[in-house]
Amino acid sequence: MKKVITTSKAPAPIGPYNQAILSGNTLYTSGQIAINPENGELVLKDIKTETKQVMENMKQVLLAADMTFENVIKSSIFISDMNNFTEINAVYAEYFNEETAPARETVEVANLPKFVNVEISMIAVK
Repeated sequence: MKKVITTSKAPAPIGPYNQAILSGNTLYTSGQIAINPENGELVLKDIKTETKQVMENMKQVLLAADMTFENVIKSSIFISDMNNFTEINAVYAEYFNEETAPARETVEVANLPKFVNVEISMIAVK
């Protein structure tokens, strides 16, 4: 059974998709970008601030499904410039225990929605 997960504490979708779908005990999140859910504005001050907003948005989606970052088993990080990897990784690491961190890939892409610098999606299990 498929259950739509949504929260006003993360940005509303900008297309025909949902913030997350819970199927059984598995949560599949849509990618989050650095949109401030309070005002709908992009947070692009610098790559660390942008990544923090992405992770805070993801945190709210996980909480809406009664989960935390400890439930995450897989992350996908899409970045516009691999030269930002170190700074993105440093912020990302603040949200996980290194010993129990999820599997992950990081991929450089040509463009992202709204031409942001980073987008992250996750899969989590209760």
